[in-house]
Amino acid sequence: MTQLGEWAGPDGGAATNRAWWDERVPLHLTSDFYDLDEFLAEPDVLRAFETAEVGDVTGAHLLHLQCHIGLDTLSWAHRGATVTGLDFSAPAVDAATALAAQLDLPARFVTADVYDAADILAGETFDVVYTGIGALNWLPDITRWAGVVARLLAPGGFLYLAETHPVQDVLDDDSGSTFDLDYFDAGPIVWEEEGSYADPDADTDANVTVEYHHTLGEIVSAVIEAGLRLEFLHEHDCTPSQRFDTLVRGDDGLYRFPAGIPRVPLLFSLRATKP
Repeated sequence: MTQLGEWAGPDGGAATNRAWWDERVPLHLTSDFYDLDEFLAEPDVLRAFETAEVGDVTGAHLLHLQCHIGLDTLSWAHRGATVTGLDFSAPAVDAATALAAQLDLPARFVTADVYDAADILAGETFDVVYTGIGALNWLPDITRWAGVVARLLAPGGFLYLAETHPVQDVLDDDSGSTFDLDYFDAGPIVWEEEGSYADPDADTDANVTVEYHHTLGEIVSAVIEAGLRLEFLHEHDCTPSQRFDTLVRGDDGLYRFPAGIPRVPLLFSLRATKP
C-alpha cells in the first residue's frame, strides 16, 4: 500500500471512496473471504462478543450504518430483528437486497451517505443502531456522525459499535509491535493499492482511498457529546482478519497474537443509550 499524502478534495474523499467500494462489490460477492455459499446455508457471521454485548434482538428494529453487502445486517435479521441496512454504494445495496430476498429475511436496504441517514429515513427511529468493523475510518467528521446516530435512535434505544481499535491502525504491518504512524494524526490520508482485503491479487482500476484516523478518546467523547449515555467500553485482543503477519487464527475464526508476544488491543466495542 502506497501513502500518497493528504487529501485536498471538497467532499472529504466520499466520491473517491464510493468508486473504490462500487468496483469491489462483485469481487467480494465471489471471494472466499465473504464465502456467500456458507452464508446462505447459515446466515450468521457475527462475532460471539457482539451477540453477547447486544443481547436478544427478537422483535427489535435495528439499523446498520455502512452495511456494505449486508452480511452482518442479515445476521441480525436471522437472529430475530427487523433490519434496515444503509450504505453509500448502490451496487452493495443491490447485492444486499438480493441476498435478503434469497434468505427471505425481514430486511430493507437504502442507498445513502451515512451523514444523510436521518434525513433519508425521514425521522424514523430505531431500537438499535449498529456499526461494524471497518466503518469509522471512512468518515472525516466523527462528531457529526455521532449526532446522526443520536437522531436515529428511539428513546431508550442504543448504539452498538464494534470497530477496529485505533492503536491497530498505527502499528507496522508486519509484526504489529512498532508504532509506524502518529496516533494523533487524524488525516486525511490518501492510499493507493490494487485489489481488496478480500482479494489482494484482484486486478482493479479504482485504487485510491481517503481515510481518517480517530482516536479512542475522540470517538467516545463524540458519542457522549451527542447526548448518549455510555454503558460500557470494551477492548478486545482479537480481529477478524490477519492484520499482522504474527497473528494466529483461533478456533473461533478470529486472529490473536500468539502466546509469549505482548498484546495490544485490536478491536473495541461500546454501547451507549439514548435517554
